Amino acid sequence: MASLAGVSHTTVSRYLQDKDSLKPKTRVKVEFAVKTLGYRPNLVARSMRTRRTNRLAIVLAAGPYFPGRLLAAAFETAHRAGYQVEVVSIEGGARVRAERIDELAESGQVEGILAISSIDLKGKRSRRVPIVESDIYDDHLRGLGELADASQVREIIEYLSSLGHRTFFHVAGAQTHASARNRKSVYLETIEDLGLRSAGAVDGDWSAQSGFDAITSLPDDCGVTAVVAGNDGVALGVIRGACSRGWEVPRDLSVFGWDDEEHGRFSTPSLSTVAVDREARGRYAITRLLAEIHGQPVPEPPNRTINRLIFRESTAPPPSAASRRRSTD
Repeated sequence: MASLAGVSHTTVSRYLQDKDSLKPKTRVKVEFAVKTLGYRPNLVARSMRTRRTNRLAIVLAAGPYFPGRLLAAAFETAHRAGYQVEVVSIEGGARVRAERIDELAESGQVEGILAISSIDLKGKRSRRVPIVESDIYDDHLRGLGELADASQVREIIEYLSSLGHRTFFHVAGAQTHASARNRKSVYLETIEDLGLRSAGAVDGDWSAQSGFDAITSLPDDCGVTAVVAGNDGVALGVIRGACSRGWEVPRDLSVFGWDDEEHGRFSTPSLSTVAVDREARGRYAITRLLAEIHGQPVPEPPNRTINRLIFRESTAPPPSAASRRRSTD
């Protein structure tokens, strides 16, 4: 290639390491030779020589709930810093993931490893590459920590109460999830603290069907005017079930979801919900890993909660008693 370009082998090497360091005329010559010969660098050999692979690994548990939004933000952050990302999904517990992380760290294939499911590194821990632990998900990819925070349930009920609602209903998510348990717990505590009435807290399974079944099973004289749903899918099921009963949302029933998924933004009515900034967690986790790789101070976490209330068309003041009676006649 050096002969075809009419330059020295040293110049070709400089081009492959930092082409911008060459004069424009020289760079054009080498680029022509590279394209003519169809040259592709041997990345394995380069990484052995430079100890740089420009690759990161994200290790997580295998499970039915794939954290697509969080990972997409992590990928974008890594790509902007010049890194490619390999996702390693591992069946088994924290110990199994730790063993796989040790293998990756020793392989020389990656420059850093991020674990977003819990790991057990009490035993031998490789120091060849930085390893950042961020317990965002459990062994079944169910959210933990901030992703399981339920404090906004109190804000939802306080807001609906300020509109005049007094009788509430909660359709929870699957109780195997910390997030569902926490939301149900905060719901019950808040109802009691504010002296409001609850027509029940039903354990669902995160599906729209569970929301539909829960709302249609209520007696006609339940008096419910506000529903706090476990997620947006459940909330949309509640709205569909309410319509099947002749209840109009939000005239007869206010409904609040959770997650701010796209389908809730374009439903009729559009869904009031809790926006969960999973992207912020993904960006911050990768930023921590990059700081470790480059020997920089660990960045401070975002100074705001990742959850915030979004008010849309599915919530309004409750109906008067007279209009409620007419809607159920």
